[in-house]
This record gives sequence, structure tokens and C-alpha cells, in this order.
Amino acid sequence: MTAQKKTIQLKYVRSKICTPIKHKLVIKGLGFTRLYQVIEREDTPSIRGMVAKVPHLVEILEK
Repeated sequence: MTAQKKTIQLKYVRSKICTPIKHKLVIKGLGFTRLYQVIEREDTPSIRGMVAKVPHLVEILEK
């Protein structure tokens, strides 16, 4: 029996231009490559923490 892992959908909504280098690295670490991209990641505390660092650049989409 395989356990279903919870996931969250993230959308990259504002450009990382003119943001601190740490914010740029968080966006890259999440896996975003272009603006308005929607990705799905595992819902873990580390991913939630990364999103919490850049709430002005990323949205969490409801399923």
C-alpha cells in the first residue's frame, strides 16, 4: 500500500529582478524558470518555509 503524498501548487507571479540575492536563490531552489509558471511540489515544512520567505513573488493555488 502506497501512501499518497500531499502536494501544493505554486505560481510564480512577480519577477525576481531587483530582489535580494537570497530571494533569487529561493525562487531557483523551488524550481521556477519563468514568470507565471505553475509547479507542483511536495507539501513539506521546508517547501512551506521557502514560500514564506518570498510571499510577494509566489502564490499558493487552491486545488
